[in-house]
Amino acid sequence: MAKAAGVSPATVSFVLNETPTQSLRPETRERVRAAAAALGYTPHRIARALREGVSRLVVFIAGDLHGGSTASMISGLESELREFDHRLVVLHGPRDEDLLTALAPRAVLDYAVMDFADADLEGEGWVDGLARHASVQVDHLVDLGHRHLAIAYPAHGTGRLLEIRLHHIRTRLQAAGLPAPVELSVPDDRQEAAAGLTRLREQHPEVTAVAAYDDMTAIRVLAASTILGLRSPQDLAVIGFDESPFSSLWTPGLTTVRIDAEGYGRRAARLALGMPVGAWTHPPSQVVRRETT
Repeated sequence: MAKAAGVSPATVSFVLNETPTQSLRPETRERVRAAAAALGYTPHRIARALREGVSRLVVFIAGDLHGGSTASMISGLESELREFDHRLVVLHGPRDEDLLTALAPRAVLDYAVMDFADADLEGEGWVDGLARHASVQVDHLVDLGHRHLAIAYPAHGTGRLLEIRLHHIRTRLQAAGLPAPVELSVPDDRQEAAAGLTRLREQHPEVTAVAAYDDMTAIRVLAASTILGLRSPQDLAVIGFDESPFSSLWTPGLTTVRIDAEGYGRRAARLALGMPVGAWTHPPSQVVRRETT
């Protein structure tokens, strides 16, 4: 291969192994890759991992993670890992220690126990993470003049993430000098959801807006509102979270929060590889305003 490319065997090794400490001209790299392709050569990644003593697998345990941004996050993870010649394995369901032992990955990212830490920029508030996302959602309603909010969430399947989201929303409202939000558990059944919304309006007539756990919950609130003859936003403003493809298809169009999940995936990949992440160059979350606010 070295002869075919007109380079030394060491140069071939540097190119095929993507040795980061070697600076080679682009045309040299291209000649080596062309020679490898012509000769039908592909690197033996398992042998390479054994030789280096480092696995090139990263495992992401998704658990029951779902939502509009899940696929984007996984895509970002996979793309960034490929940039550094690593591969992603996505596991669903509970953590399987025997399987992890067999895979022997370089790193394991477990969504169920991930640290939902937030970056706090002194004097300018939250700039990243779930606290920022909660602020983006709540601030939109507050900026529109709403002072009494309800937080809607699914009746099942939210886990620890709901507790964290509720904490950040309460904290944000308290900082704004506003009352704590009213909680609204939303079942899947439309009639049951309508009954729950009726109780909320009877017990808390002051509530004028709902911040939902996700877009699907927001749509269930809107469906319940339709049954009750309520208009959105005139009678009850609603904002979703984690933009889904359905948010723009509903009538009226659902206002929601879009999260750069692919960007988070890329950042998680770099953290898994022990590489610097750097600051965001754009807002990691933003409101997509439609007709329900």
